[in-house]
Amino acid sequence: KYGRDLVAIARKAEGQTEIGTLKASFDKFKAEIENTGNLHIQLSERIKEGVQKIQAFREHQREQRKKLEEIIEKLQKPKMLLHKKTMESKRLYEQRCKEAEEAEQAVGKKTNVATSTHRQSEKVMNRARLCRQAANLAEKQYKWNVDQLKEMCQDWESTYRSACEVFQQQESERINILRCVLWDHCNLLSMQCVQDDDCYEEVRKILEQCDIISDNNCFIKMKKTACRPPAPIEFQSYSDLDANGGVRRVEPKRLSVMLPGMSFSGYPEAGSNSAGSYTSAQQTGGGPEKYMVLYDFKAQEDDELSISKGQVVTITEKGEDGWWRAWRDGISGLVPGTYLTKISAQSHSTSLAAAHPDHNPIK
Repeated sequence: KYGRDLVAIARKAEGQTEIGTLKASFDKFKAEIENTGNLHIQLSERIKEGVQKIQAFREHQREQRKKLEEIIEKLQKPKMLLHKKTMESKRLYEQRCKEAEEAEQAVGKKTNVATSTHRQSEKVMNRARLCRQAANLAEKQYKWNVDQLKEMCQDWESTYRSACEVFQQQESERINILRCVLWDHCNLLSMQCVQDDDCYEEVRKILEQCDIISDNNCFIKMKKTACRPPAPIEFQSYSDLDANGGVRRVEPKRLSVMLPGMSFSGYPEAGSNSAGSYTSAQQTGGGPEKYMVLYDFKAQEDDELSISKGQVVTITEKGEDGWWRAWRDGISGLVPGTYLTKISAQSHSTSLAAAHPDHNPIK
């Protein structure tokens, strides 16, 4: 798990924004961290192999010990039964001997009594003889059981001694293999420490090459936009620019919306000349007229009316300054007359708009 964590840390994206020698140090550091993690993973695999070896050894010993325990148990049960039987035969033998002694003592008493009959004496002697015979049989049985138990104990002790020797050998092997495995484990850890130190030494070497001035110069070279700062903004007179043709002069608030040399036949003319001058007049007679909007116009004053191209408005008054009063949707306001064309003269107005596509009158 430690090795996998190291590999995961090394594969993260930290240090990607660095440049120059510091980036090289970061890359080397991550590479060595990943290398260290892989070495720890390999170490864990070796330790697992050692653990599996110990487990296999312990399983082998367990099976061998189980077989010996079964053999000892097979000898232990009949030994215990024979021991119990021997103890019972001993008690029976002692009881029969005691009965035989009592019967023999009774025979001696009967023979000393003058009043006892021959029949009574014979009966007592027969009982004493039978008791002695029973005692002799019990003695034989008791001796035979003792001999059998002795042989059984010898076999059991021999088998148990052999089992103990095997157990001792197993314990010696167990201690030896555990000592060797722990020794190998310590060697692996020592080697891992040396390898880790080698990895860190590589990182220290690349860090020694990390130069602050070099990285700053690298950043400047990558991110620079010019060799010197931009020139400051200088004040330029508006009148000077106008004299040089850079800026048009500002017109008064509301100028005539007619251009020199341009005239419309869509509304009555107050007068015209050969140069194309046009003068608007107040609409007289005939009632309001319908006009179509040629250009979009956005109102900039309260008395003006915003119109869009294609709309139809009603003109009720035409001013001499080129601003006409129009009605649309119940709203009245001033609009530039040059933005309109009379509906009855649609073809003429369309050709006029095509002839002046950039015309955009101002107030």
